[in-house]
Amino acid sequence: MGSTTEKQTPRGAGPGDLEAAFGRQLSLASRSVHADDHTNTHPAVAPPMHVSTTFRYPRNPDELVPWSEADPDAFEQTYIYSREKSPTVTRYETILTSVLGAPSIAYSSGLAAFHAMMVFLNPRRVAIAGGYHGCHGVLTILNKLNGLEKVDLEDPAALATLQPGDVIHVETPLNPTGEARDLAYYRRKADELGCWLTVDATFAPPPLMDPFALGADIVMHSGTKYFGGHSDMLSGVLAVHPAKAGLRTVPGRKGAGAGEEGKLTWVQQLREERLLLGNVMGNFEGWLGVRSLRTLELRVKRQSENAERLVAWLAGEKAKGEGVVAELVHKIQHSSLQPEAKEEGSWLRKQMPNGHGPVFALWLESEQVARRLPSKLRLFHHATSLGGVESLVEWRAMSDASVDRRLIRVSVGVEGWEDLKDDLLQGLVALKEELGR
Repeated sequence: MGSTTEKQTPRGAGPGDLEAAFGRQLSLASRSVHADDHTNTHPAVAPPMHVSTTFRYPRNPDELVPWSEADPDAFEQTYIYSREKSPTVTRYETILTSVLGAPSIAYSSGLAAFHAMMVFLNPRRVAIAGGYHGCHGVLTILNKLNGLEKVDLEDPAALATLQPGDVIHVETPLNPTGEARDLAYYRRKADELGCWLTVDATFAPPPLMDPFALGADIVMHSGTKYFGGHSDMLSGVLAVHPAKAGLRTVPGRKGAGAGEEGKLTWVQQLREERLLLGNVMGNFEGWLGVRSLRTLELRVKRQSENAERLVAWLAGEKAKGEGVVAELVHKIQHSSLQPEAKEEGSWLRKQMPNGHGPVFALWLESEQVARRLPSKLRLFHHATSLGGVESLVEWRAMSDASVDRRLIRVSVGVEGWEDLKDDLLQGLVALKEELGR
């Protein structure tokens, strides 16, 4: 890449131009492909990857503005050092902002994003229950540093101890079961208590769920999963509700702010803190993210449909009370099996109108069965993580010591669902034979 001060003409219409041309907002699929067109200054159709970590300052001495004195808004148009931002990651964030419907910031991993969110909001207490064990680990570290307290999200008495400025953190759908939590309920509680509502929506990316429509203040994603979609990149994302991202006083900051000296918007402050925490996303990962977001809707819809069909088949076999599924599978957990999924107008139908998440849990009849089932499968890889085009199963005890050892987490890919069904069936049959039953 040449000097960032060279006058280069973007080759494509910006979001506002596209909306003006069509008289409406484009679909999710079209925005995933075209939201970043205006960032490209090269005629290549495929996005370039910029690997430079540093960028030349203007040659004209009169154009030199010290970093600490730069106007944050004007600064968005320049590049200095990739720990602050880089062209490739900016392109990734541009698409995410369009897809998520809110200003979005990328991080090196999902846990880096969660940590950044906690540092930014700086609560004294966080209400949380279940979900990804890594987030609990981050809170344990913060407890060591500043005494941050965890309270039980699902205990009304504990929830009532929260004070203004504390955080209600809701993961939905839930890891590892894929079951949903009622965001509207937790928005009401946050309003009553004066708390921030943060949502980990990793398991239900667009088009499955929009937490901002239900009042989330900040939404986080482990972009490693569905945004990446190919099991080959790490990424974390924070998106800030546009209506709640006003100015905040930043102690010790001087210079030109966005409106008032010493004040920044939420996004500006998050970016400044990302610069100092050093949890910036890499250029190669940003390029992979741009590539992957192009097919986000196609992949997620297929994975969601596959998961719902597999869960329905498993639940039907279990209900028969006979056969290998009924014999070896103790329980199935997924949001599509929650009672509210069948109720017209229920909170779950409103929260996830376009389908359920592609992850569900199988509880096998014993630890021995759960440990051995993955080795009998041919299409499902036995590995951790989720969200890729390939289907995965994990004897969850391998990476999460807090779960029951009978639990298998299933992440459904884009394969033919009938093939996945037959693989699960033959695996259970082979396991039954091996056990001598």
